[in-house]
Amino acid sequence: MTETTAKTGHPKGLWVLFGTEMWERFNFYGMRAILTLFLVNSLMMKEEDASLIYGGFLGLCYLTPMLGGFIADRFFGNRNCILLGGLMMAIGQLLLFFSASVFGTNIGLANTLMWSALGIIIFGNGFFKPNISSMVGSLYPKQEKSKLDTAFTIFYMGINLGAFLGQLICPIVGDVKNAEGIRDIHAFKWGFLAASMAMLIGTALFYVLKNKYVVTPEGRPLGGLPSKNEAADYEEGESQKAVFSSTALIMAGVAFLSLGALIHFVFDQNLIYTLIYSSGLTLAGLIVSDSSLTKVERDRIFVIYIVAFFIIFFWAAFEQAGSSLTFIADNQTDRNFFGWNMPPSMVQIFNGLFVVAFAVPFSMLWDYLRSKSKEPISPMKQAFGLALIALSYFIIAHNVKDLGNSGLLAIKWLILLYLIQTCAELCLSPIGLSLVGKLSPKRFSSLLYGVFFLSNASGYALAGTLGSIMPATGDKFIKAKELGIDLQGVLDKTVTLTPEQAKLLADNQISDHNPIFAGFEIHNLFEFFMVFVVLCGLAAIILFALTPLLKKLMHGVR
Repeated sequence: MTETTAKTGHPKGLWVLFGTEMWERFNFYGMRAILTLFLVNSLMMKEEDASLIYGGFLGLCYLTPMLGGFIADRFFGNRNCILLGGLMMAIGQLLLFFSASVFGTNIGLANTLMWSALGIIIFGNGFFKPNISSMVGSLYPKQEKSKLDTAFTIFYMGINLGAFLGQLICPIVGDVKNAEGIRDIHAFKWGFLAASMAMLIGTALFYVLKNKYVVTPEGRPLGGLPSKNEAADYEEGESQKAVFSSTALIMAGVAFLSLGALIHFVFDQNLIYTLIYSSGLTLAGLIVSDSSLTKVERDRIFVIYIVAFFIIFFWAAFEQAGSSLTFIADNQTDRNFFGWNMPPSMVQIFNGLFVVAFAVPFSMLWDYLRSKSKEPISPMKQAFGLALIALSYFIIAHNVKDLGNSGLLAIKWLILLYLIQTCAELCLSPIGLSLVGKLSPKRFSSLLYGVFFLSNASGYALAGTLGSIMPATGDKFIKAKELGIDLQGVLDKTVTLTPEQAKLLADNQISDHNPIFAGFEIHNLFEFFMVFVVLCGLAAIILFALTPLLKKLMHGVR
C-alpha cells in the first residue's frame, strides 16, 4: 500500500476531489435553492419567467463544460481549469451578493449584476465540472477501472453532502420569514455570500493538497499540462491525439448553424436553448468524425451518446426541485415539520440528505452484486433510475389530484418524492459519470465529460420549459380573489377580463390562461405532474429494450 492509497482501497486523491467537489456543490446548490425566489420576490419577475431563466442558466452551466473540457485536453490541463473555474464561481456569487444588496435602491444595477453573476458562474462551472470528474477517472489505472462505479458513488456522496449543507445553510440565512410569514427580501444576499465563501474554501483545499495526493500510483501529478502527458497515460495502441479533417470542421460549422436555425425557427426555442441543443448535437457528430478512432472506440462513444440522450428526461424531471417544486412548497404545501415551519427553499434539502445516507449502501450493493456476477450493466441501472423518477411523480400526482385551489399538500409527500428520486439519482447519475470514465478514449476524456454534461444541459433546458407550464397554485387564486377577480372563471373562459383587471393580474404576476404543452392544455397540478410520469416512464421502457444492443457496443465494459 502506497502513501497515496487509503485503507479503503481507493486512492487518497479521491478524498481530495471529494472535498473539493463538496464545497463547490455547497456553493452551487445553496445558490440554486434561493435563486428563483430571489428573482420573483426581489427582482419582481413572474414565476414563469423565473423558471425559464433558471432552466436556461442551469442548461448553460452544463453546456460550457464542453468548452472547459476542450481547453483542458488541449491547453491548460485539468488542474489549472479547476482552479480557474473555482475562482470564477466565487466571484459570480459575490456579484449576486451585491445584486441582492442594491435591488431596493437601484433595480437596474441589481439586474445588471445578476446577469453578470450568472454569466461568470456559467463559465466557471464549465471549467470546473468536467475536469474534476475526469480526474476521478484518471486516478484509477486500466486494471482498476472496475472500481469506478464505487468510486463515483463515493464521489457523488461528496457532491450531495455539499448540496445538503448548501441547501441547509443558504436558506437559513437567505430565505427568512417573520412570525407573520412575511419574507425578508433583503436577506437573500447572505445566502449568496455563504455560497461564495464555500467556493473559496473548496478551491483553496484543492490548491494545497493536489500535488501530494492527486497523483498516479507512481507519484506523478495528474491533470497537468497536456504537453507533459506520457505514453504511460494511454492504453496500448491508443492514439494520443485527435485528428479532425478540415472537411469535418467545416461540416460541423454548417451543421451547427443549420440545427440552430431549425431548433429556433421551427421548434420555437429561445436563443439559449437553441445554443444548448445545437451545440450538443454538433459536437457529438464532430467527435465521431475523428479519423483516429477505432471501431471499438467509436462504438463505445455511441453508447455514451445513447445513454446521454435518455438522461435528458431524468434531469428535466429531477430539476423541478429548484423551480416548480419550490414554488409548490412555497404556495401550496403545509411545511410543518415536527412543529417547525420549514422555509420553502429548504424542502429540497432532503435529496442531499438522502444521498449522503444511501450512497455507501448503494456502493456496497454494486460491490456485492459484482462479487456474485449479478451486477446489472450501467445502462440497465440508469433505466431503473428513470423508472423510479416516473414512480415518484405518479405518487405526487395522485396526492395533489384533489387539493383544489386552497388545499395544502402535506410535506411528507414531498419528502417521499425526494427519497424515491434520490434512489433514482444513485442508479443514474454517478453510474453515468463512471460509464464515461470507462468508455472514453484518453484523448477525449475531459471533452466527452463535457458532451455527457450536455445531456444535463439539455435536461435543465427542458426542465425550464416544463417548469414554465406549471398551472396556477393556491396563492394565485387567493390573490386574484383579493383583487376582486374570479381566476378560476377566467381560466375556464367563463369570465371575461376587463383591460383593468388584465393589468392587475399582470402586475401581480398571475397568468390569465392555462399553460399549453405539446398541444395539450394543463388545467391542474395532477396533469402537470403526469407529464413527467409519461416522459420518464417511456424513456425507461425504451432504454430497457436497448440494453442488449448497448451491452454489445460496450465490447466487454460493464
